[in-house]
Amino acid sequence: MIKINKKIEYAMIALKFIASESLRDEEKLTSAREICDRFGTPFDTTAKVLQIMNSKGLLNSTKGIKGGYNLARPLSEITFTELGKMIEGKDNFSNFCETPKGLCDLYSICNIVTPIDTLNNKVNTFLSELTLEELLKVEQPHEH
Repeated sequence: MIKINKKIEYAMIALKFIASESLRDEEKLTSAREICDRFGTPFDTTAKVLQIMNSKGLLNSTKGIKGGYNLARPLSEITFTELGKMIEGKDNFSNFCETPKGLCDLYSICNIVTPIDTLNNKVNTFLSELTLEELLKVEQPHEH
């Protein structure tokens, strides 16, 4: 139903991993290489997504050989919609009937524009209220 592009997917993978690592050790920094090695994501795209989240204030970065990223804001403060806009740089959640070339060719004669609009509005409302904490459900590590 909802399509999530790879950049947002990689951002979610990284955020969940960084958040779980910080539960184990608040001082822990996670590198792009560590995420890529663990989850098989492409380095260039993963690094770019991390840089975007850093520049938008979602992550902090520390440079250097032992550098990496940690959370700058709690996941409870960031919604899925905010993450999507952050990564994409634009609002991809507005008009369902719109393509990169403009409105769908059938838009003027379509009999489900209103129901699709209703569905789109409900989904967008839900996503704008869904926090990453709720979505990612980062769990406390188990003590051995």
